[in-house]
Amino acid sequence: MKKNLIVPLAFFFFIMAFTSFTVWFIKEKDKPKIMIVTHRLDIEYWKIFESGAEKAFQDLNLKGKVIAPESIYPISNQPKMLKKVLTQQPDALIVAPIDEEVTIPALMEYKKKNIPVLLVSRDIEWEDKTAFIGPDHYELGEMSGKLLGSMLQPGDQVAIIFGLAYDQVMIDRMNGAKKVLKNIGIEVVTERSGYDDLANPTPVMGSILQSYPNIKGVIATSDRLALEALGTIEEKGMKIPVIGTDGIIEMTEFVESGKVDATIAQNPYDMGYLSVVQALKAIEGDNTEKIIDSGIDIITKDNAEDKINFLKKLLR
Repeated sequence: MKKNLIVPLAFFFFIMAFTSFTVWFIKEKDKPKIMIVTHRLDIEYWKIFESGAEKAFQDLNLKGKVIAPESIYPISNQPKMLKKVLTQQPDALIVAPIDEEVTIPALMEYKKKNIPVLLVSRDIEWEDKTAFIGPDHYELGEMSGKLLGSMLQPGDQVAIIFGLAYDQVMIDRMNGAKKVLKNIGIEVVTERSGYDDLANPTPVMGSILQSYPNIKGVIATSDRLALEALGTIEEKGMKIPVIGTDGIIEMTEFVESGKVDATIAQNPYDMGYLSVVQALKAIEGDNTEKIIDSGIDIITKDNAEDKINFLKKLLR
């Protein structure tokens, strides 16, 4: 009698397992699919962004993936990746555009298929974008100027170290800082690009100090540039305030240790999370705001430890 029950029971459990798998498969298939294409994923800033996006995928029960080209250059790498992503038929695309001219033609293909396109970190002049999520880079520059100005006196000389000369984000940050510094009577005596042609930091602080030994402060339009400058300043045994703009761990640790009084921080985690939230709204046909500001923070010794602990948890 027991032997006769083995086959029916096995069949019953098979049917239950098959049914459960089928229900799971259908549910997975019905989940909205969001693809995110960034500049890169090998540096801390974008890893933090990825953590925010993945948390949103989990919280909102979505299918999603964050990817990036193996290298930013040549700049045709990102449009090629966008064309491949389009064949996967995502319900929405989130992209951090590298170059306006080469990226927009690829994004137009998404527009033709009525796929919402949201921009993050870097805005571009494209009227068909669904939304932009990120900081106001000009305002970020203004805040950098105000922060450095609060540490100096009118008449002091400062330097600005910026990224690639054609990068509008870097230009906006620099112009915002210059406007504020000029208004408070602080002289920007030199503006130097601190990146090579592949967007890697190159030492320029040494030559700045040689040419302008009376420099009293530095604004760098990225933390990577700020850290490069701080390394040179430390080597020379000098104490010159350097303001960064990203809020990565190493820069925040300089603030916590007292080597830097304060710095500016963006919120790439929030940027990643908010972009997914807005993409889901667009998929569901809800109204999305055209611009969503992901915020800017000032990091001081009072809040540096909390910021470091938060970031380290994300990057484990």
